[in-house]
Amino acid sequence: MEVHFKPETESRLTELASRTGRATDDLVEDALSGYLAEIAEVREMLDGRYDDVKSGRVKPIDGEAFFDNLRQREDELVTAPSEMMADQGIELHPGARACCASRSPQSSGDGRDSWWKDVIRKFPSHARGIHA
Repeated sequence: MEVHFKPETESRLTELASRTGRATDDLVEDALSGYLAEIAEVREMLDGRYDDVKSGRVKPIDGEAFFDNLRQREDELVTAPSEMMADQGIELHPGARACCASRSPQSSGDGRDSWWKDVIRKFPSHARGIHA
């Protein structure tokens, strides 16, 4: 079988072969083999999920409703008093609490995920229980 690559891809493949001491054919074979195995695994998982939905074992949920609920729970957590956060296993350093109080996900301009990551980055040893 003959495979044609874009010049940039072929250059990267040749460079990798040179660095690793492996033949380009072996690298392509390994990469394609892994890719095909992954695609087969994903296909099997999707077929199983489809069968679950079709049989009624699993009910589909509306994506927008799910994310609306997730945002609402996050807003409640962000605006919750320190005691409520502690009840949920989240301990924030006073500086992190001040950061939470002074900034809201809506006003940060860069989304909720980056807002939480910013809090955790600024206070890594004090943000126990938060996983961004």
